[in-house]
Amino acid sequence: MNLKDYIRSIKDYPKKGILFRDITTLIKDELAFEETINQIVEKSKKFKVDKIAAIESRGFVFASAVSYILKKPFIMLRKKNKLPADVHSVDFQLEYGTATIEVHKDSITESDSVLIIDDLVATGGTAEAAAKLIEISKGKVAAFIFVINLFDLGGCENLLKNGYKVENLMDFPGH
Repeated sequence: MNLKDYIRSIKDYPKKGILFRDITTLIKDELAFEETINQIVEKSKKFKVDKIAAIESRGFVFASAVSYILKKPFIMLRKKNKLPADVHSVDFQLEYGTATIEVHKDSITESDSVLIIDDLVATGGTAEAAAKLIEISKGKVAAFIFVINLFDLGGCENLLKNGYKVENLMDFPGH
């Protein structure tokens, strides 16, 4: 099964000049979704993993299923002010400003090896912020697994240069 066939490309979304890679067409097909989860699970076996984390919100779709299959705790990395208990926070740069992601302070314990899953990597800024959250929590990033890598935007390469392990299921150009 070629999972790329299940990704819809939408021109000029969310703004002019962007070619948006839409995963909703992949997850609405039960066989494509199952294959995606199976591939992520298979790739995750390369790493020592104590916990699974995902970046809000599309990462949750994939990571929660993987967490269930691997019988590993699931950690949500959320936008600012979305978690009710004490949090660690990391600010990071976006194309159009700054954003913040957070994790509950009690989600990750010292020396936990955490696999971070997300739907897509572009420049890698959000992924790097997620890694910092894990590290602030005294955990270790086992690896990143992305469904889609926008290869010409350099996110995977930036993560690799910073010493992180990275896997992805498919590549698309970012523009």
